Amino acid sequence: MRRIVQRVLPDGTIGNVQPFHIYLEGLEKAVLCRDDKDYDAFVKIICLAARRKNVIVVIYVVVSNHSHATVLARCQDDADSYGEEVKKMASMWVSGRYGERKLLRGVDMNASCLDSDWYLRNTLAYVPRNALDNGCNVNEYRWSGYRAMFRGRIPPGAPGPVRKVAEMTRREHRALFHTGDDLSGVPWLVDADGCLVPESFCDTDYLEQAFNHDQAYYIRTIGTVNVAEMRQRLVDGPRTMHTDGEVLKDAAAEAQRWFGTDLSALSLLQKTRLIPYFNRTRKTTVRQLARVFGLDRETVQAILHPR
Repeated sequence: MRRIVQRVLPDGTIGNVQPFHIYLEGLEKAVLCRDDKDYDAFVKIICLAARRKNVIVVIYVVVSNHSHATVLARCQDDADSYGEEVKKMASMWVSGRYGERKLLRGVDMNASCLDSDWYLRNTLAYVPRNALDNGCNVNEYRWSGYRAMFRGRIPPGAPGPVRKVAEMTRREHRALFHTGDDLSGVPWLVDADGCLVPESFCDTDYLEQAFNHDQAYYIRTIGTVNVAEMRQRLVDGPRTMHTDGEVLKDAAAEAQRWFGTDLSALSLLQKTRLIPYFNRTRKTTVRQLARVFGLDRETVQAILHPR
């Protein structure tokens, strides 16, 4: 399985990209989407922000009080920038429509690097499974990229009465996407209701190859994914400060998983690989990382911010 792949990015350049998970939730789990217009807007925000920040959407889901997206980005900074753009655009939408300006203020935006095959596959399965939070069938849920997968490519003029966004006028772009962005070169399609067709902007090939092009394998993974574990890894873990003992226990487990050795036996080079991962996936500090990995603060700081 190839997690790092080469893709043509939205800006037309070719680069190596890797998978990241992005999560957005309203303040105190406030309702963000109250009707179909909100759901449609949030899906388009996920798509528009990807174009602005030069990342590629693989799969997404929008439910009433949160959204998830798995994207391909060149680096952590690009994934972080994408997440912040989604947050900014979502905040502008909620503020403009409902006058609620503080709904997303102070909400942490975390982009988690999916750095193992297990982590990637389970995240790709966990994302569409969130449709159950709205009491909906994963197969039939309208505001998810799941329905784009394992469907084959879109032939010209199909499916049904679709329109090419690139052929629309700027006025239509403003009406449908609420943006002044130049969309003349995008490959996106909208259906008869003006909603985005997920096949036209999701990288379905990436997800399908992650499951060996086997739809049954993907469906089984969706049905068996450990929801509590994935929520801890993708949602709660990155924004909760853990004790030294908890981080030490996790670091010991990751040392065995990554390098097959005890934490105390890690070389400086191996620690240099693990420390940025812990900094990305957990709410931690330089001092805590220094204590857990047995290094001085200056060394940890240099690892996290090399010159």
